[in-house]
Amino acid sequence: MPQRKRATIREVAKATGLSPAAVSYALRGMQVSEETQRRVRRAAAELGYEADPIARALASGRTGMIGVLCSSLEDLWQQSLAVGIGRTLREKDHYALILDAAGDPDRESTLARQLRGVDGLIVQPVDPAAAFWPALAESLPVVVIGDALKDARTAAEVVFDNHSGVTMALEYLRAMGHHRVAVLTPTQASTPDRPADRLVNDEAQRLGLDIEVLTCPQGLAPATEVARSLLSADVRPSAVFCFSDSIAYGVLMAASSLDLNVPRDVSVMGYDDHPMSELLGLTSVNWNLDGIVQAAVRLVLGAADGTIRRRRITQEPFLRDRTSVGAV
Repeated sequence: MPQRKRATIREVAKATGLSPAAVSYALRGMQVSEETQRRVRRAAAELGYEADPIARALASGRTGMIGVLCSSLEDLWQQSLAVGIGRTLREKDHYALILDAAGDPDRESTLARQLRGVDGLIVQPVDPAAAFWPALAESLPVVVIGDALKDARTAAEVVFDNHSGVTMALEYLRAMGHHRVAVLTPTQASTPDRPADRLVNDEAQRLGLDIEVLTCPQGLAPATEVARSLLSADVRPSAVFCFSDSIAYGVLMAASSLDLNVPRDVSVMGYDDHPMSELLGLTSVNWNLDGIVQAAVRLVLGAADGTIRRRRITQEPFLRDRTSVGAV
């Protein structure tokens, strides 16, 4: 049987009534409406059109590859973020090169420098104040998620309104009668400049809370170990506020192993509302994961194409009140 000839971009253009240039933009998710993109992709699928990535890269000087540098893929929320970015990029005919800094600022620096060949970079940084970010942002379109990069002229930022998030969480705990609160954060002593960690001390002082801030890994086993030590102390906190739902899962595991009831014996609160948290009844601060994914992909592709420069989106939080926090 003779092999079917692959459809051309001109045939897709004819089927949709658009120019070849408009079809090309639509397939790359650029400069046309979402409806036009869907119409073009539907026609391309029906005609059997497939873009030749090698030919396109040679013609455009681009790779079609976007780097995604995660601070730690032990964090389940970041896993979901990376998966969402990868799928959304694929829908727009691009590919994600996903790398894991594993919570190590030195590893983050090494990996970031090795990503200079991609078309753009999305990063959720371990150390937003690291000295290498300004030079990297000058040579590569960088979109940062979470915390802004110090002194770096990034192409775009999707930053969290941590002041609102931290205030919301601590005021909620205070209203439930909690005064002694432990705060578990993945931030290390070598990377102390994260806004949320600075804010939690200021807000606790304003609210009259007695807090203890501890560094905690995001993997389930090490987070459980840290939480067991905390909850086994002679005087334990009435509530534990975790700057990652993955850490909060370790606290829930530790409480269970110590026969402590949540929330009667200890309340637990997270900070990113991973989808698993609804199943576990974890009260958490939600940052709209899907909105972050869509914004980051749109911004990095626009920056790589030169159509977006110096854009900032501030992500507002909201509280998911479930069963893991109780009144004292």
